[in-house]
Amino acid sequence: MASDSTSPVKTYLPRLIGLVAIVAAAYWGFTAYRRGQQYESTDNAQIEGTSAPVLARVAGYVQEVDVADYATVKRGQPLLTIDPQEYEVALQQAEADYQSTLADIKTAQADLATAQATTRNVAQNLKVAQSAAAVQAVRRNKAQADLQRDQNLYNDQSLTRKQLDDSRNTVEVQAQTYQNSQEQIGLARTQQGVAEAGIQKAQAAIQKMQAVLKVKAAAVESAKLRLTYAKLAAPITGKIGKKNAVVGQYVQPGQTLMTIVNDSTFWVIANMKETQLEKVVVGQPVDIKIDAYPNLEVKGRVASLSEATGARFALLPPDNSSGNFVKITQRVPVKIEILNPEKYKDKLRAGLSVDAAIRVAD
Repeated sequence: MASDSTSPVKTYLPRLIGLVAIVAAAYWGFTAYRRGQQYESTDNAQIEGTSAPVLARVAGYVQEVDVADYATVKRGQPLLTIDPQEYEVALQQAEADYQSTLADIKTAQADLATAQATTRNVAQNLKVAQSAAAVQAVRRNKAQADLQRDQNLYNDQSLTRKQLDDSRNTVEVQAQTYQNSQEQIGLARTQQGVAEAGIQKAQAAIQKMQAVLKVKAAAVESAKLRLTYAKLAAPITGKIGKKNAVVGQYVQPGQTLMTIVNDSTFWVIANMKETQLEKVVVGQPVDIKIDAYPNLEVKGRVASLSEATGARFALLPPDNSSGNFVKITQRVPVKIEILNPEKYKDKLRAGLSVDAAIRVAD
């Protein structure tokens, strides 16, 4: 005959399971509530890093590419060469123009030296002419005095007519000689003015050519600089992303040829809801979970908070003064510093998604 009683296991097992489930749910709920009081979390977060684009600064055809995709490079390492022939020719032309102007300056300096020497000679000739005129003035005065004396003697019949005529001729000759001396002085002064004008002209030409020479020197330096732009080097140490340049490609100034990501500096940008910011302050510890490495525990701390919401940095910021306004919870970027980043250097990648939990209370 079958027993009507149920075994204790069948009677109490469902109750026990229900009790365990209730306790587990209560514990989970309490833990979630407690964690919600201690942490502000978001999954709207990514790892960020420093990157530097490698830009073409001159136009031309790519001659060499010295690195591969995703290669590690050091700052200053050669990356790419643009055909430099055009810029070498430009440099040679600029240097030739510079040397031509330099030769013109030397010629002008020689002309200046000649004009200065001519001025000195003319000044000396003027002195000689002035000395000769002074001597001729003395001779003229003496001849006039002799004529006056001979005239008196002739009047007293102590001198012949011929002797008086000779004295008159002597006066005329000395007067004409003195006049010639004065003309020589005038000619020397004219020559002196012409020589001084030549000096001024040569000096002005030299000054003008020196100004031109500075322009030519600047052109040479510019040509040298443009020639150096034909060889591109890594601006920072890091890893190269996908290259956008191949041998034979024509590139334009400003064109991005590749991007280098600094593999030693990373941080997290967590976009927190505005309702989560009340207790968030700089220096608080952060637990970081990387989606790509769920078992990796990364620690960080709050480094800074943005002074504006993410919407303010959008291409078209929202205009809340319009009539179709709908209130949307805004998000504020929070920068989180990764502690001991060297431990995770081989795993961190810019752009990886993460969960960030900021401990706001103990």
